[in-house]
Amino acid sequence: MIFRQLFDPVSSTYTYLLGDSGEALLIDPVYEQVPRDLALLGELGLRLLATLDTHVHADHVTGAWRLQQRCGSRIALAEAVEAEGVSRPLRHGERIDFGTRYLSVRATPGHTNGCLTYVLDDRSMAFTGDSLLIRGCGRTDFQQGSPQQLFASVREQILTLPDDCLLYPAHDYRGITVTSVAEERRFNPRLGGDVDLGDFTGHMNNLNLPHPKLMAVAVPANLRCGKPQDGAAAMAAEMPDWAPLTLRFSGVWEIEPMALLEHGASFQIVDVREAPEFIDRLGHLPGAKLVPLSQLTGRLDELDRERPVVAVCRSGVRSAQASVLLSKAGFGKVANLAGGMLRWKIEGLPVASDSV
Repeated sequence: MIFRQLFDPVSSTYTYLLGDSGEALLIDPVYEQVPRDLALLGELGLRLLATLDTHVHADHVTGAWRLQQRCGSRIALAEAVEAEGVSRPLRHGERIDFGTRYLSVRATPGHTNGCLTYVLDDRSMAFTGDSLLIRGCGRTDFQQGSPQQLFASVREQILTLPDDCLLYPAHDYRGITVTSVAEERRFNPRLGGDVDLGDFTGHMNNLNLPHPKLMAVAVPANLRCGKPQDGAAAMAAEMPDWAPLTLRFSGVWEIEPMALLEHGASFQIVDVREAPEFIDRLGHLPGAKLVPLSQLTGRLDELDRERPVVAVCRSGVRSAQASVLLSKAGFGKVANLAGGMLRWKIEGLPVASDSV
């Protein structure tokens, strides 16, 4: 089984990818991170079957609708939420299959009335959303939250799993990635040890926390499964329209050699190799401008910020770094030549070998 834990630094949200036999699930995807998730699915050769949100989030917008538009994936969320656009409303005890594996659904309300925990078939890991955090838990003062319900949910549905079951929350604000049932049963200051319902309720009712900053935006959007008010316009604005590009999991946009040959007449081709490489056996692209990577940041004024830039090197590694530098410097249309001059030459495309 393929398992990846992904992170959104803005909301401190963990997204989880599970894959088996070419099929995948994504738990708690984030709207802004969908290009990253799509790139990873593509690189791992996985078909996304469904997105699973653990609850209606108040601190970020889900990527469920956006992924459905790209992949045709189903949107799964607790039936109790009654959200618009859900294609698979989930109840306690259901199972979600992917490849030869599956997740079991456990209702764990209390943080919100629609919280779910997803448990892997062999009970080696569980995805707890905000019901149980690492040494903590989600608040209970909005979205029909209830400390009494949350106490029962965690004690009966999560901490009854095997001691060595790994628990993966929807968030952590300290950079901790995983815990276990045994750890939380012993060390969780709110729900572990000898804490009883009275202790827990008294604690949760006196947190006096401000509401999440994005709550007024995130909750209504998530009750539409992340669909923007103008969904068609949002989808049209996502992909760069100046060339057929592919986003890699590294975050770099790439253009294939043939696409560059067909569409690149108006692009700026920036070769970031050293001068001797520019005229070696691989040659260089016709019309390319030599700006070695070591000099790039000092020569940005030589480039037109209004025209697309394609960075090139021998294999695509240095030019990927150049693409990142150019984007950070404010160039809005930047791509890396996939495979560099090696791919270009293998595909038999035209080269020049004149001097610098």
